[in-house]
Amino acid sequence: MSGELRMVGLAHGLLLGLILASPLVAPDLFPWGVQALFLLAGFELRLADRRWSLRGGLGGWISHIRMAPQRLIPWTAAAVVATIAGDGALAMAILIAATLCELLAYPMVAHLLGRLPRRTVAVMLLALVATASLTHADTARHMLTFMSGIAACLIWLRGPDAEPRELAMAMAGLAASILTPIFVPAAMPFAFLAGLICATWALAHLSMWRRSPVPWRNEAMQKGFVGMRRTIWPPHPSSMRTTASPASPDAR
Repeated sequence: MSGELRMVGLAHGLLLGLILASPLVAPDLFPWGVQALFLLAGFELRLADRRWSLRGGLGGWISHIRMAPQRLIPWTAAAVVATIAGDGALAMAILIAATLCELLAYPMVAHLLGRLPRRTVAVMLLALVATASLTHADTARHMLTFMSGIAACLIWLRGPDAEPRELAMAMAGLAASILTPIFVPAAMPFAFLAGLICATWALAHLSMWRRSPVPWRNEAMQKGFVGMRRTIWPPHPSSMRTTASPASPDAR
């Protein structure tokens, strides 16, 4: 799955690698990593799949299902790792939740939330995060986390890109989510998902930062050189505009 948010994609790949290695290093962090992976998967899937908003009826659903087997490969690897670690129930929950999310939850949620305004989607996101933090069943919690990622992506898509105020709010939410479990340990599940969403938003805003545009006309072109590439190197002599110089008196 490819998207234009490079930092979010790198975080997704790094998280997948850490999850596959966590049973050998930190087995207690494996369930938390799987939940984070579901949220990032929902976010990136909605970001990459722009065709659903353009196709109606069964056309978008069939097009989405055709690409589902390729996206299920990482979940199969995570389930295999969970089985090797001795947690067969979690492995089964990962496979069931991933299959239902890809084939059923995503087409329905993306289609329904796509018709709602941004503020309503934000309220739905809070409800999904609160419900997921209170759910003890692994399959249901992973599906709700996946839906939260879809809603978080819709909120980001409809907001300003790389605005300092939005980035500051995301960073403040991340800081608050880190400090909340210190004072209220019971709020750890909710704070974990909220902090993960704020971190994803922050990475998405940072991915949209662009360097100041470089003008096409540089000093070399002003001196008479013809070059259409933005480069710090001087133009090649073959790209110079040669003009016939007047013959010298000695040459006559």
